Amino acid sequence: MMNEQTLTKLIEMKLSGMAEAYKEQAANKEFQKMTFEDRFSLLVDLEHARRKSNKLQRLIKTATFLNSNACIEDLEYHEDRRLNKELILKLASCTYILDSHNIILKGPTGSGKSFLATAFGVSACRQFFNVKYIRLPELLDELSLAKLAADGSYRKSIKKYTKVDLLILDEWLLTDLTTDEAAILLEITEARHKVGSTIFCSQIDPSGWHLKLGNETIAEAILDRIIHDSYQILLDGEISMRERHGLGR
Repeated sequence: MMNEQTLTKLIEMKLSGMAEAYKEQAANKEFQKMTFEDRFSLLVDLEHARRKSNKLQRLIKTATFLNSNACIEDLEYHEDRRLNKELILKLASCTYILDSHNIILKGPTGSGKSFLATAFGVSACRQFFNVKYIRLPELLDELSLAKLAADGSYRKSIKKYTKVDLLILDEWLLTDLTTDEAAILLEITEARHKVGSTIFCSQIDPSGWHLKLGNETIAEAILDRIIHDSYQILLDGEISMRERHGLGR
């Protein structure tokens, strides 16, 4: 028989998983045949599973993915894409995050860079790493505006983007940057160097990043903090992923 006071206390302590399991055990006489230890273990197991599930959903929501349904399991290994499945599965295990290494995804528009980056991000969330996805133009707009304010918001914003375990920067260097914008990127890459991982999605090879970054000294400093600790993956193919899925060019 269920003790209503016990149930109320479980709910007050926000142990909703245990409360739900407790009600189920009270309603099903088959549970009475089990030992106290086994019944209690089931209560704890459901609460633990509920909390892990809730935490995963919070991490995915906080990451602000454009497509939170992207996952490594749905990646398409068409022959013309020449993707290294072994490397991708290795990266999906997130050991590169533990090592504070980066990933550079390069390829033309529609090649699937954003999908793969997000899939890596979701894999990281599943392993309870903090992830943040943002387009580089949006990041620079946000930080440039914060820099003009006198309320300390710039420092807070920089800290927000440097403390996450995995930062995903989409649309990396689509356009030439001003010296001020390059300096902002240097500050972020410097702060994340050796302590966090970043995924860069770019249409151009890293050999061409100097031209986009403008200031040669800043460009050298940024590349030095990115390239040497990065896995590079080229996404290409005779047919773009947008065309394969009927999304046009």
